[in-house]
Amino acid sequence: MTDTTVAPPAPAPAEAPPGNQALAKAALLLLRGRTLVVLVVLVAFFSAISPEYLTQSNLILMTKHVAINAILAIGVTFVILTGGIDLSVGSIAGLASMVSGGLLFTGLALPGGTVFFSVAVVILIGIVVGALVGAVNGLLVTRFKVAPFIATLGMLYVARGVAQLRSDGGTFPDLAGTPERGNQGFHVIGVDSLLGIPVAVWIMAAVAAAAIVVTTRTPFGRRVYAVGGNERAAVLSGIRVNRVKIAVYVISGACAALAGLLLTSELGAAYPDTATTYELNAIAAAVLGGTALAGGRGTIIGTVMGAFVIGFLSDGLVLVGVSTFWQSVVKGAVIVFAVITEQAQQRLQSGLAKRTA
Repeated sequence: MTDTTVAPPAPAPAEAPPGNQALAKAALLLLRGRTLVVLVVLVAFFSAISPEYLTQSNLILMTKHVAINAILAIGVTFVILTGGIDLSVGSIAGLASMVSGGLLFTGLALPGGTVFFSVAVVILIGIVVGALVGAVNGLLVTRFKVAPFIATLGMLYVARGVAQLRSDGGTFPDLAGTPERGNQGFHVIGVDSLLGIPVAVWIMAAVAAAAIVVTTRTPFGRRVYAVGGNERAAVLSGIRVNRVKIAVYVISGACAALAGLLLTSELGAAYPDTATTYELNAIAAAVLGGTALAGGRGTIIGTVMGAFVIGFLSDGLVLVGVSTFWQSVVKGAVIVFAVITEQAQQRLQSGLAKRTA
C-alpha cells in the first residue's frame, strides 16, 4: 500500500484592503485628469492675483497664443505616439516662414520675370515645404536608421540655417502685398477674427478635430498606436511600420509649417529666427497632456489641454510681472512635473492591474 501525501493548496495572494484600493483608484483618476486640474488651478490662481486675467479680451488673446503652440504640439504628438521625437518643428516653422515671406515680399524670380503668387498658393507652398522636411526626417529615421533624436536635432540646425540663407540673415518686413501683384490678404490667418474669435483659433480647432478623427476613427490612427505600443508586434501583424513613421513626420512637418505661417501673419513680417525654441513648448504640451514618451499612449485632446496649460501659464506669468528668466525656470519645472506624473500614473495603473488579475 502506497502512502500518498497531498500538498496543501497554495495560499491565495493577499489582496489590498478595499480602502487602499479605492484610494489608489481615486489617485489614478486624479493623475489621468491632471492636465485639467492644473489648468483650473492656474486660472483660479492668476485670476485671484490679477483681475485682468479672466477678462474676455485677455482670454481671447491667450487662446490665440495657444493656437500656434497647440498646432505644433498636435504634429509632435503623432511622432511621439510612434515612439519617436521631433526636435526640428521650431526650425521648420521658421523655414516655412521665410519661404512664404520671400514669395510674398520679393516673389519668385524666373528667366521671364518675377512671379507673385496668391496668398492661398503661398500658404500651400509653405505647408508643402514643411511636409517635405518632415519626409526627410522620416527617411533618416527609417531608411538610414538614424535615431529620431539625432536625426531631428540635425534637421533643427539645417532648417534654421536654410531659413537664414533665404535672406542672408535679413527680414522680409512687409507682407501686406499689393493689388497689382494679387498677393494681398496674408493677415487674415494671423490677425483677423471670425464671429469674434481669431481665425488662428478656428484653424487650431479644425486641425485638432481632424487629428482626433484620424487617431480615433481611422486605420492609420490605430497603426500609429500599434507602432508605438509594440513595434515588433506591429511588424508581425502586417503593418508597414516605416510608412507609418514617415507619415507621422510628414504630419509633424506640415503642422509646424502651418504654425510658422500663423506666427508670421500675426507679426506681419518673416524673420529667420521665427519660432526659436518652440519645439520645447510643443513637446512639453504633449507630455503634460498625457502622451507617453515611450510611445503608444496619448490623446490629441490631452495635447491641446497641455498647450492651454503652457500658454495660460506663460501669459499669466507675464501679466503678473514675472521676469523672463523665472518664466524659463517655471516652464522647465512643468516639463519635469509632467514626466514624473506620467510615470507615476503608469506605475499605479500597473499595480492596480496586477491586483485585479
